[in-house]
Amino acid sequence: MMLNSPLNKGFKVIAPHLFDEISSRNFVSSKISPFCKSSGLEDSWRPFYQMVGLGFKPNQFIYGSLLSACAASQAVKPGLQAYSHAIKTGFSSDDYVCTGMIGLFSKCHCFNEALRVFNGANRENVISWNTTIAGGVRNADYKLALELFLRMLDGFSAPSSFTLSSVLGACSGLKALVFGQGIHGWVVKSGVEGDVFVGTALVDMYSKCGKMEDAVKAFERIPDQNEVCCTAIISGFVQSDHPVSALRFFIDKRKTGVDFNQFTITSVLCACAQVAWFKEASQVHCLTVKTGFFEDCAVQNALINTYSKCGSIDFAERVFEGMGGEKNSVSWASMMTCYAQNHMGGKSIKLFQRMLNEGLKPECFACSSVLSIIGLLDMGKQIHCFAIKAGLDMDISVGSAIFTMYSKCGCLDDSYKVFALIPKKDAVSWTSMIAGFSEYGQPMNAFQVFQDMLMAELKPDQVTLAAVLSACTACKSMKRGKEVHGYAIVSGVGSETLFGGALVTLYSKCGALVLAQRAFDSMHERDLVAWSSLISGYAQNDMAMEVMAQFRDMRISDLDMDGFTISSILRLSGSSVKLELGIEIHALSVKSGLDLDHSVSSSLITMYSKCGSLYDSSIVFDSIMQPCLISWTAIIVAYAQHGQANEALKLFEKMKREGVEPDSVTFVGVLTACSHNGLVEKGFSYLNSMVRDYGLKPGTQHYACIVDLLGRSGKLEEAWRFIESMPIEPDALIWGALLGGCRVHGHEELGKLAAQKLLELEPRDSGAYVCLSNIYAEAGCWEEVREIRSLMREMGVNKEPGWSSM
Repeated sequence: MMLNSPLNKGFKVIAPHLFDEISSRNFVSSKISPFCKSSGLEDSWRPFYQMVGLGFKPNQFIYGSLLSACAASQAVKPGLQAYSHAIKTGFSSDDYVCTGMIGLFSKCHCFNEALRVFNGANRENVISWNTTIAGGVRNADYKLALELFLRMLDGFSAPSSFTLSSVLGACSGLKALVFGQGIHGWVVKSGVEGDVFVGTALVDMYSKCGKMEDAVKAFERIPDQNEVCCTAIISGFVQSDHPVSALRFFIDKRKTGVDFNQFTITSVLCACAQVAWFKEASQVHCLTVKTGFFEDCAVQNALINTYSKCGSIDFAERVFEGMGGEKNSVSWASMMTCYAQNHMGGKSIKLFQRMLNEGLKPECFACSSVLSIIGLLDMGKQIHCFAIKAGLDMDISVGSAIFTMYSKCGCLDDSYKVFALIPKKDAVSWTSMIAGFSEYGQPMNAFQVFQDMLMAELKPDQVTLAAVLSACTACKSMKRGKEVHGYAIVSGVGSETLFGGALVTLYSKCGALVLAQRAFDSMHERDLVAWSSLISGYAQNDMAMEVMAQFRDMRISDLDMDGFTISSILRLSGSSVKLELGIEIHALSVKSGLDLDHSVSSSLITMYSKCGSLYDSSIVFDSIMQPCLISWTAIIVAYAQHGQANEALKLFEKMKREGVEPDSVTFVGVLTACSHNGLVEKGFSYLNSMVRDYGLKPGTQHYACIVDLLGRSGKLEEAWRFIESMPIEPDALIWGALLGGCRVHGHEELGKLAAQKLLELEPRDSGAYVCLSNIYAEAGCWEEVREIRSLMREMGVNKEPGWSSM
């Protein structure tokens, strides 16, 4: 009885002395098991060796308890010694001994060895089943844990509440909602729903599966609600992106007197970080000081992270510096990340150097954190070298951060070399490599990495599949995109938000707007990316009615629009919708503050210009505090297209004086201005300046502007010589410009040649046929006109009717 009394802790001090006084070692053998459980590993071995030394044989209970002590300390070697003793004394197959060894191997991450022992154990012992199933969950072998549970039900033994809580843990790990709901039914039928461990496991399972309403219901059914199940609910709300609900739940439960611990606090701080609520975070900070949880390192790290997300660098620094010598690698990494998230990369790197100067060895998290914000190749290589010297480069988080850094710097060959060296790649590292290739224009390599991932028997999630779809979008591969879509449907992620948004983007970019709409309609939750992609797809295909329908539905859904969506609609407004619509969108952008976005303001300039209101374009431009290159280009093109070349060129010169360097698009606007006003010398001057002063390589659009300029000025022979001297092969745009000049000036011979070249490239271009026909008509060559009309009928080419939005 004394061993089970409140004096149990003190018994481990006097037990050795009692052992020396008692003559009957069999009595000690029967009572030593609880002593082993309550003592440290070293104290547990002393009476064991004394028994063996005096010639007494320990029984199975002693061996089982001794193995439990080794498992608690994760001491494999002493455990194996105890097991060897058990084998020699004939207890190797005993239930207590086998269960002790299963527990030892499971806790020491030697689960295969644990299974080997289990397979030789008595299958009717529920404890060995429970220990093995729990070991599977502990070692993240959730699928095997569920398989063991099903085998257990096959007549070997009835599950206990401990079994059910372990199985629910496996369901949480796999997010196996349907299986978990089945176990919940078993729990209700067994009458153990009120068990705190089972109830907490139910709460955690529903939370991990995103079913927070069911999680809360399970929580409410627990009679003794404690800090563990309370933390599970709060953590579930945070993981399900419902931080406000997490904070409300915490406040409500504090009022009812439910206890909380440091893990609860860190979850609450994560909720504050998600919504960047500084006031609430500071209140939780005060609560941690009042309750003593502030001394916990994990809580302080969470505070640093939360203040970082709130943009409160000073408060994060105070917490960090106040930790003194209690900082761990997570503390340093959190502060580095804080600087990086707030665009203070220099401070982040300096902090990493300070960490090294203080003689601290950065662990994986610190290295991966600083690597994640480095955009300079030289600095990244230095950190890479340090990681190799410290033996951290093979760690999956560090290795992933290294190859991601190389990807960001455009060094995809180096990136892939690092990726290939990582011994055990997880889904995150595979996804990062796929995304790197997709982002930097190497879709075929992205597809190959995806294939390798499938060969490695890793199941891609919606993030991976969305990255693969980005590669499909980059090369406009509908075939591959449909294959990925089919795989996603089979995998159960075809309607998830992230994947759905990427799918809508792919189909929209490929012009398959019926499929894009279907994908959009099938999404459970539509985010801004999906709406914007669909609207942009309709806008790019001049489908005004569909754009406006989606625009109105988006406004009804109360989803805030971004600059990309507004710009997409404005591009449409400038081409085929009335000016009143553009004004409405302008008003909406001002109301939401998006008019300050450079892409929106530039789109507004273009929209007003295309609708014939150059005056409004200039007003929008003048309202921009610091115009960017896109804004300058938009207003220059606007003046050029309205025939006001002098104003366009003045703006171009002003832009250069203000230190904004033009790009190739800007020069298209400048050359267009020269072309529309016959400024031949200036046109050639700007073309030469483009190469000489800015190192820009002229493209077909620039050369077409020069050909158009010469053609409008009547210098058709010079235009022909210019085309022959071009360093690139002339395309349809250039031949079309020459044909237009021949049409204006009635140059029959050169016009015929230009038309032939154009029709070789685009045999169904109705404009070329019509233009050549007009040239012959003006020259009185009616037979040739009839031949062209006849050829158009044979080719099935129809003249497009003219229209105007002015």
